[in-house]
Amino acid sequence: MIKGVMFDFSGTLFRTESTARWLRAVTTKAGLDVPEDQLDACVGRLQEFGAQPGGGFPRTVPPHLETLWRERDLTAERHRAAFTALAREAKLPAAGLAEALYERSLSSAAWQPYPDTESTLRALRGRGIPVAVVSNIGWDIRPVFRDHGVDDLVDAYFLSYECAAKKPDPGIFRMACDTLHVAPENALMVGDEPVADSGAATLGCRVHLVDPLPVDQRPGALAEVLQLL
Repeated sequence: MIKGVMFDFSGTLFRTESTARWLRAVTTKAGLDVPEDQLDACVGRLQEFGAQPGGGFPRTVPPHLETLWRERDLTAERHRAAFTALAREAKLPAAGLAEALYERSLSSAAWQPYPDTESTLRALRGRGIPVAVVSNIGWDIRPVFRDHGVDDLVDAYFLSYECAAKKPDPGIFRMACDTLHVAPENALMVGDEPVADSGAATLGCRVHLVDPLPVDQRPGALAEVLQLL
């Protein structure tokens, strides 16, 4: 019987904006007039290097950044360093944009909840089932939940950079279960990354994976969680 639920953040409860919108938001704020074809080409390079936090994984990681990339989620400093370095590899249209892009990715405006995020969390709260967010990440996502009106529906956050442990390490899932006062065999982990999120299964937790599609293409995947209880 499921008595507690853990959720991943990016691609599960929330989705970041498109890479094109991300880049355009920053260049517009900076007052840059960049030709459309140059912006489009830069979007492609940013996607190739996986330079957007919460976006796709890199197709290419330069050798000198491989260690930093592997360790990016363990501290806030490494996370910022990894993503700004990857952005600079993408040959941005102006100096200083790597830091501006990273700052944009930390803003609530860059994130949107899935259509059924609030209703699913609210239904769990109504059933008295505690909820934790367990995420491999290098910055504080609590303001995103607060600004989108769902922070009061989450009981605890376990962020890799705060826990000095990242998924699939079973330790981070153990921390969440202990805080929720739920035995692992009575816990459900909901995420979008098979390797990282399935680490919970080593403790005996049940795992349910969703597809990290854009928000407008995934209207009801989280509601399915309620059918598993």
